[in-house]
Amino acid sequence: MGKNNTTILIIAMVLTTAMIMEEAKSYPICNTDTNDLQKCSPAVTGNNPPAPGPDCCAVAKSADLECLCPYLSLSGIDPSKIKSVLASCGVGNPSCLSW
Repeated sequence: MGKNNTTILIIAMVLTTAMIMEEAKSYPICNTDTNDLQKCSPAVTGNNPPAPGPDCCAVAKSADLECLCPYLSLSGIDPSKIKSVLASCGVGNPSCLSW
């Protein structure tokens, strides 16, 4: 595995862990803190997730989604759930979710 792939994998693991753990240390990435991403966790998990709340939409609107693309791809989150959150928040899809 190349250095860039290893770095992306490590950051994706940190992001995933930060989304799961309530008191995780926050890391700034792509115009947002990793702990802020947790605000969208309920809207992208489970079989019938609730609509995103205003806090989640604020994160979605402020984050650099193109920058987050590699991490979204490696997060294990169903891309259709991410697209649904973005649509509900009035945010366009990044290029990695353009299908």
